[in-house]
Amino acid sequence: MTRLYSPHAYDRSRLVGSYWETTVDPDSRRHAALAEDTHADFAVIGAGFTGLNAAKRLAEAHQADVRVLDAGDPGWGASGRNGGFCCRGGIKLGDPEIARRFGIDEAKRLFHFQRTAIDHVAAILDDNGIDAQRHSHGETALAHRAREFDAFAEEAAFLERNFGVRAHIHPKEELGELGLAAQGFHGGMTVPIGFALNPMRYLTGLATAAARAGARIHGRSPVTRVERADGRWRLSTPQGSLTAKRLIVATNGYTQDDLSPALAGRLLPAVSAIIVTRPISAEDLARQGWTSDQMVYDTRHLLHYFRLMPDGRFLFGMRGALDTAPRDEAWMRRSIERDFRAMFPAWRDVAIDHFWSGLICLARDRSACIGPLGEAPDAWTALGYHGNGVSLGSYSGAIVADLAAGAITPDAIPAPLRGPLRRFPFPALRKAYLRGAYLWYGLSDALPWSGSSNEHPDDGRQL
Repeated sequence: MTRLYSPHAYDRSRLVGSYWETTVDPDSRRHAALAEDTHADFAVIGAGFTGLNAAKRLAEAHQADVRVLDAGDPGWGASGRNGGFCCRGGIKLGDPEIARRFGIDEAKRLFHFQRTAIDHVAAILDDNGIDAQRHSHGETALAHRAREFDAFAEEAAFLERNFGVRAHIHPKEELGELGLAAQGFHGGMTVPIGFALNPMRYLTGLATAAARAGARIHGRSPVTRVERADGRWRLSTPQGSLTAKRLIVATNGYTQDDLSPALAGRLLPAVSAIIVTRPISAEDLARQGWTSDQMVYDTRHLLHYFRLMPDGRFLFGMRGALDTAPRDEAWMRRSIERDFRAMFPAWRDVAIDHFWSGLICLARDRSACIGPLGEAPDAWTALGYHGNGVSLGSYSGAIVADLAAGAITPDAIPAPLRGPLRRFPFPALRKAYLRGAYLWYGLSDALPWSGSSNEHPDDGRQL
């Protein structure tokens, strides 16, 4: 199978090294490999938020026989290593740009879809008694330039006028009063939608719920070949095979480029990384002036995202690396620690207990895609969440399941999410495109006069 990054990024035999791995029983993540030739109504490739939500919906609501195959243990990919921001996401376009491209009615449909996605995750946690350590009342953006702070007023007015949501703007002097004091910010804006969670606890609870509903989940079962013959899909793995009437692909940033011609050259994985500190004492928190448990991101193109967690540890994430080989990860670790200590100088001596990285998934049109897999009448996909798929990736799994089961038609999905995925020009150059974009974004972020773009600033909060 063809992949864009070094083998290190796809080595399922190694632990990721994330903090989240330490918060669950390792046995709760293990599911037996597929070790036979068998059949099912539905085959789902990928046991992350999308694949497991699809399997749960198919088994529970449609009484389908469904099996899920994952190359690693469920949650080994982005779903088990992200920043845990359950908020609006999945599209790297700002709301005004969405309205210009698709019309205000479709922008409103998308907004409602995104809010429903957050409620969908909350309901799964509540209905299944999953303790995912929820906190934060919405999310806060911090302006790294005065120009970005000035733009908050227009953004807040758009949200209230079109979506009925009242955002709260915080002048610079108010940040300390809110427990949001960090170096170099000109103010903030809070949108009261979403919450933070422990993604691995959510993932393992979701897998349990899907299995309870009747879905069969197989870890360490990489799909090495996909064939269609006699009206059926046949998926080969090292120890067995699965023949199914219908197929759902939910592999996001870990999609092999030759898994399907409908996906080849259409996705651009990108590296994101996170550090988590040791627990920070109340005295050290007060000295910095950061005591809020709000989930926060800044307005840079190459943004930082961060939050204080319930146990006093601090999570801090960013992007910028162009590969995942050990030397690239070493560079990324130096970069992320440098930015963390510059932003929070009172914590310059706070130890970093965990560092890890992973792949998010970008698409040419800067939007997630939920819909048919190419021209096949019995295959579907949901992926491309642009670094923020905790909520949208989860709900997209349920929606693509309904689509595959024939319970809904594509027009039930907001137009910005219907695809189809367009191929990148000269796909072999995708990493070169990313390098050029990072160079430009880095320069743009550093210039004091560079203006805001039409991109949504929340890209990157999920790996």
